[in-house]
Amino acid sequence: MTDQNPNAYPPAPPAAYTPYPTQKSGTNVLAIIALVGAFVFPLAGVICGHIALSQIKRSGESGRGLAIAGLIIGYVYIAFIVLFVIMAIVGGVIAASQGYSSYSY
Repeated sequence: MTDQNPNAYPPAPPAAYTPYPTQKSGTNVLAIIALVGAFVFPLAGVICGHIALSQIKRSGESGRGLAIAGLIIGYVYIAFIVLFVIMAIVGGVIAASQGYSSYSY
């Protein structure tokens, strides 16, 4: 006689069993967008870089270096833009303060 209980649980799966395939997908798309976006629109590069790092940490995808490069380039580009705007404003104020008194007719 066999001991078959219809209410018994099925045997436990092996320890390495996962119900879904755990394939590592390729490079994170937002990391690529962060690197490219840092050159075109630096704010988009910074935002996409932060989101990509979060996704990479959670999913284990590759592309961490691309995301970090996008962040660094984006931040440096933004710093240069801010510095240029400040210098343009200061230059404009200095030029305006000179007035027309230095011109002799």
